[in-house]
Amino acid sequence: MKKNLLMFFCLVSTQIMLAQIRSIDGNFGRTNGGLNQNLDSLPENEINVKLSGKTKYTDYKIISHKNDTTIVDTTLTIQKEYKFNFLRKDNFELLAFHNQGQTFNNLAYDFTNISQFPDIGFRAKLFNYFTIEDVNYYHVPTPTTEIMYRTGLEQGQVVDALFTTNFSKRFNLAIAYKGLRSLGAYRRSLASTGNFRVSFKYETPKGQYAIKGHAVNQDFFNQENGGLTAVSLEAFVNDDPNFSGNRGRMDVNLDDAENTFDAKRLYFEHTFKLLSSKDSLQDREFSNLKLGHSFIRDSKFYRFKQKTATTVIFGDVNSFGSISNKTNYLLYNNQFFLDFNSKYILGRFRVKTDLSTYNYGYENLQNNTAGITKNKLKGNAVSFGADWNGRIGNFHVNANGSLTPGSGRLSGNRLSGEAFYKKDSVLTVKGRIGISNKYPNFNFLLHQSTYNDYNWEKDKFVQEGTRTLGGVIESKWGNASVDITNISNYTYFDEDGQPNQFSGDVNYLKAKVSKEFTLGKFSLDNTLMYQKVANGSDVFRVPEFVTRNTLYYTDEWFKGKPLLVQIGATFKYFSKYKANAYNPLLSEFTLQNDTEIGYPTVDLFFNARVRRTRIYFKADNISSFALDKNYFSAPNYPYRDFVIRFGVVWNWFI
Repeated sequence: MKKNLLMFFCLVSTQIMLAQIRSIDGNFGRTNGGLNQNLDSLPENEINVKLSGKTKYTDYKIISHKNDTTIVDTTLTIQKEYKFNFLRKDNFELLAFHNQGQTFNNLAYDFTNISQFPDIGFRAKLFNYFTIEDVNYYHVPTPTTEIMYRTGLEQGQVVDALFTTNFSKRFNLAIAYKGLRSLGAYRRSLASTGNFRVSFKYETPKGQYAIKGHAVNQDFFNQENGGLTAVSLEAFVNDDPNFSGNRGRMDVNLDDAENTFDAKRLYFEHTFKLLSSKDSLQDREFSNLKLGHSFIRDSKFYRFKQKTATTVIFGDVNSFGSISNKTNYLLYNNQFFLDFNSKYILGRFRVKTDLSTYNYGYENLQNNTAGITKNKLKGNAVSFGADWNGRIGNFHVNANGSLTPGSGRLSGNRLSGEAFYKKDSVLTVKGRIGISNKYPNFNFLLHQSTYNDYNWEKDKFVQEGTRTLGGVIESKWGNASVDITNISNYTYFDEDGQPNQFSGDVNYLKAKVSKEFTLGKFSLDNTLMYQKVANGSDVFRVPEFVTRNTLYYTDEWFKGKPLLVQIGATFKYFSKYKANAYNPLLSEFTLQNDTEIGYPTVDLFFNARVRRTRIYFKADNISSFALDKNYFSAPNYPYRDFVIRFGVVWNWFI
């Protein structure tokens, strides 16, 4: 990883030294930064961009895994404020721990994109994990760079840097690295992560053959303190002046524990056009047949280390020496498919077959007294499926399904579909459905540890069944969504950290509305989410209400309007609920019945944009000066105190 990071920054440094920014007629995107990521997200009269030569701002394209195309975005909007965190995603449905780089508790759950197969587990480590869908591809007329920087807590920072260039119109290469290191305010809360990505996209001159792919190397390291001790917890709640100015003086439950999650993935997909014909009247391709193949090699491992075992948190141990339990996972997947694209089927149709092999487990038995009979789970499977993407005018249909027959751990089925009507940026109405049956993640089925209570093999666990029905309305008058989810055989970790399956059904309703009001230079952006668990609330818990309200001022300052500023305050609140507890040995969240959390927070921000540079100042949790010290991310884990952060996002187009 260090070699990759050094190579990447050498490339970026070379680019910076050689960069000559193209002259621009007038201010570059005076109102909105010039490059709009979503063509439908802003009215056309808000884009004021003129580039010299033949290059246009719309030529700088981002291509997703599903081949959806957006444009490199240098605007400053309130949505950018919400996404300015180390995840670079809107975390409205998440509750962060105090230090960036740590995990998140869930304020809500999303079941619209369920993976086809079970994974390794240890889900608390995966919030910053780049999936196949998270890696983008690019098409840019000139070399392009984006740098994101944000300060850490106490010591450290996060940097996300991207460099992409087209060697020709048909071949693009992108290199990116996101690195984070943050000490944290409490003892033993250091976080250090790295996400290295390389992606490419190429097609032959006549488009007969095309290939795209990426390689990703990721590592996530955390010191784990087990939360505050009972004495320190009381001092925090009572706002003891001996500790209010220095949280590092508070005692924690673990002083020598840490966990690591590493992942490497190689992915590529290539297609060969077997048949193509053209409609001579309209001079466009109206049917073709493509043969394709994709390959995935996905390796992951999780390790929990402790210099000296202790019975205070995790119970009895097999050995009181050092602990180093390592879990490995390896997946190979080959998919073969045929794509048929024609106006007669209203879009694209794909039939596919997957050949998958997995290997999960441990090099040897970790605890000889636990009664575990096997240290590995192995298997393979064959899957069959189809995808359809159709369109009639403004009406779109996307559907995909897969079936993995047999009785193995990869067996199951998945079906998802959405139908939506979209009319420019005025109105989008969407209905969606999802059905999934698959086995729980592998760490539910087999886990080994030097700690006696954390050893199990669950051969009698059955498939989880998830059924979701929902809809979305997006318009200039506001946005709304509702999802109703039914889960059978819901799998969870109980109060003792043991895996269990719920015998009944979990019924979960999530409804969300959002609307922004603007009066002159002032705006009020509002998001409200209501949730209800009608059945299964003993094992599936979410707050009933979550709200976020942001009042902000936007204006262009100084002569010639070189500076766009955004000043405001964000109020966020979630109602009290028995939030899940964090288990650092499992890197999972477990049930607990002793503590309710729920509280408001207020953050202040000052953001600015100068040409293609966005600058962010933020004062987190300024409400901590006035409110009781009852803000927690999970039982025994306090949320962050007041802290000031600084950051910047900068784009270059050579």
